[in-house]
Amino acid sequence: MARVTIDLPERFSFRTEVPIYIGHINYGNHLDNVALLSLVSEARVRVLASLGYTELDVEGAGILLADAAVRYRSEARHGETLVFEMTATGFHTYGCDLVYRALEKATGRTVAEGQMGLRFFDYRTKTKVPVPEAFQRRFP
Repeated sequence: MARVTIDLPERFSFRTEVPIYIGHINYGNHLDNVALLSLVSEARVRVLASLGYTELDVEGAGILLADAAVRYRSEARHGETLVFEMTATGFHTYGCDLVYRALEKATGRTVAEGQMGLRFFDYRTKTKVPVPEAFQRRFP
């Protein structure tokens, strides 16, 4: 099976720190893969909030998650803090990719790299809508 590849940018436009709680840990005594996606979702909400948006209102459009890919690079443990670096790339008519890197704060060790395909959506009419230009301009 071919491995997932994630093309990370040279520069990320956003950083946030998220602690790892005991509930994020699995039977192997490290960060559970499902918990990582939950932490990534928290970071995504913070990115949007930092820009004055919510998942239901990005310049009048909502967003939904179309796909997700992750490359796990090292274990993370209870009590550590992850630093998520994120930015939007790969814009097209109806969406973009939100790419990220998760680093362990104290050591800088890379824990995971990933991307989420975002689609812009009108929840009222249940139809996809174009990427708001003002949103796209916020990402170099």
